[in-house]
Amino acid sequence: QVQLVESGGGLVQAGGSLRVSCAASGRTFSTLSMGWFRQAPGKEREFVAAMRWIGGKYYADSVKDRFTMSRDNTKNTVYLQMNSLKPEDTAVYYCAAKERLDIITVEGVYDYWGQGTQVTVSS
Repeated sequence: QVQLVESGGGLVQAGGSLRVSCAASGRTFSTLSMGWFRQAPGKEREFVAAMRWIGGKYYADSVKDRFTMSRDNTKNTVYLQMNSLKPEDTAVYYCAAKERLDIITVEGVYDYWGQGTQVTVSS
């Protein structure tokens, strides 16, 4: 089992920045493929970013060049740095994990999910 706990969400003005974190426990973190997804009110959950344990990142077109995903294997934590935020980035952000070494962009492939953290961008 893998436990994931997100933190760092909040309210920010459009154009601002925010960093959300996801702490993992229960498995060797370096063997986990990690991803970020988000779900806005009334919409389906969508892919945001993903990375494997070393190198190799992939971003949704809507966040490319604004969001940066990183991981610290010594702290068992992944981060999502969000810059130039827009009101349409408002959503609950979830991190996800799977014991696999490649990059995973499909929601249904992930085995473990955090509880989510709310990010609200005001105009």
